[in-house]
Amino acid sequence: MTRRLYPLLFLLLALPAGAKTKEIHQPFEFTRMLAHWAQYADTDYLAFIDETKPELVQLGFYGAHFWGLAHTPQYKGYPAHFPVRGLDECGKWFERRNTELAKRKVRVIGHLNVGFLVGDPNGPEGPRGFFKFYRDLWKNKELGPKPVKDPIDFLEKDQEGNPQLKNSYSIGGMKEYFACLRNPHWQIVLKAWVKRGIERGVDGFVANYFYRRNCHCKHCVSGFKEYLSKRFTKQEVKNQLGIANLNSHRFDELVCWHNPKETTPLRLEMLRWSQISNKEVFDEVFIRHGRRLKPNLLVAQWNHLGNFSQISGDERCLLPTDLWGKGEDYAWYSTGNAATYTDLPNGILGDATLQARFIRGAFSDKPFTIGKYEGVRTRVAIAELAANGGSPMGFYARFQDSTAREVFARYYQFLERHDDLFLGNSPHAEALLLFPRKAIWQGNLEPLEDFRMLGRHLLDQHVLFDVLPDDLATPEKLAKYQATIDPVKDSLPSRKQLSRFDAPATLRVCANRPAKGNEIDLHFVNYDRDELPKRANGKPNHGRGPTDERPEAVSGAEVSFVLPAGMKVSDVEVISPEYEKPLHPDFRFADGRISFTMPEFLVYAVARLKP
Repeated sequence: MTRRLYPLLFLLLALPAGAKTKEIHQPFEFTRMLAHWAQYADTDYLAFIDETKPELVQLGFYGAHFWGLAHTPQYKGYPAHFPVRGLDECGKWFERRNTELAKRKVRVIGHLNVGFLVGDPNGPEGPRGFFKFYRDLWKNKELGPKPVKDPIDFLEKDQEGNPQLKNSYSIGGMKEYFACLRNPHWQIVLKAWVKRGIERGVDGFVANYFYRRNCHCKHCVSGFKEYLSKRFTKQEVKNQLGIANLNSHRFDELVCWHNPKETTPLRLEMLRWSQISNKEVFDEVFIRHGRRLKPNLLVAQWNHLGNFSQISGDERCLLPTDLWGKGEDYAWYSTGNAATYTDLPNGILGDATLQARFIRGAFSDKPFTIGKYEGVRTRVAIAELAANGGSPMGFYARFQDSTAREVFARYYQFLERHDDLFLGNSPHAEALLLFPRKAIWQGNLEPLEDFRMLGRHLLDQHVLFDVLPDDLATPEKLAKYQATIDPVKDSLPSRKQLSRFDAPATLRVCANRPAKGNEIDLHFVNYDRDELPKRANGKPNHGRGPTDERPEAVSGAEVSFVLPAGMKVSDVEVISPEYEKPLHPDFRFADGRISFTMPEFLVYAVARLKP
């Protein structure tokens, strides 16, 4: 018996007879996931799961998409592609699928749309979509009593108190609305949906459409005024925000995301409050309520990052440090086309390496994933996340395409075989690039462009660096690095004492330490490809499917790695999903460095420096 078990044994013996120990939420580490909006009902889906062996899947719908659309003629199409029509029928289908995945020891994360409502409150044939569900299909036995009589009460409102109407997707010709997350009655609905999803066998939820618009409902107006009154004195409200009397003030807008060039101190406070109040709702619905029902419930948010689109597109950009990711099990960020299209002659690799390192640093090395909406370059999408401490997620895992399926199976099997290298590893870096979050909080985005420029330069030069928001940069953390680069000061480190990699700029390099042992692993991701000819409009042609990935192998990369003090290496083992067996290049030591030449590889290779 280990020493750390003695206190636990004492506590258990000290409990009264029949007493129950409180279940504590346990973190869940994972390195392989699959996420699907569609195709999950394919007859071959479970066979694909058996081939790839993910630890976690995002599958199934338990929020507004489900309750508003599963019973409609639009159940088959976007956004959820339900396998069968009908709330009971589709719900039971998800239960069966969850059971099958549980047998395979796969955790199931359900998508829960928290507020995007499709439907018509009234029409020639009565209400449709969500409004039909709420009027006629809501079951008290299943969901509890309705919190309000009229569902219009849930909706985000304009300045005149009218529901805000959208028409972005034209799903079945129905209208589109958003429920206000700050509405306590809507939170009751969300809690009922969370409970029903847990009953159907999910292990957790990822919150979708988790943002606020320009809502002027009474809950938003009163909530924002209360926020300002706590954050500022009456004189500060007058001097800094131009509001003479907060109690009687009528806001012309209560914006959230907006053009940074058009920001004001008041707009920044609106955005900050929007994000803080969203987080409060998330914590109440998913963490406090959800984990009361299921202590080990896994929770995450589907957020957007793009090319660091601060103020104009990141749902977390103004969150205070103590709230950023608090209580959440993994981070889910979308980059969209910002990290997809390549233009290699102009140095555009279509990589999300810088975003991955930012998320890893900001999220304290918890699990994270990035959705690039990448349906062509399957290998690099998997490799860059695996290399940088994230979990490949395969949002466009086209397992029905034989080429994509073969790649996913080979790469995920590789990750599983070498689970000891990936699960719970930590970065090994020589330099630190600070992310200018404190400036962003003040609405100053000038250092952000310097951050992007410096980050790209360091990546192209193959510097081993971490990214850390500057509000987290304590002296203890900074002391780990030989050089710190601050975009606010616009400085670059000396390269003399850093590792060197003589390799093309199309290669990205990073280093990790496995959770156990003293090994250091150098990860290489090759973005070189035979690009398709440009389109008629002169723009790069990304391709249409996995056969257009067209990677070109890289060979002859020279490594000169600075060994940490006291580390001795007995072997260099190079592994790759493309290799049948490991390779062992010759290596040499000089001046505290180990040097060797990387063997040829296609997209992804790891050089294991074994002590």
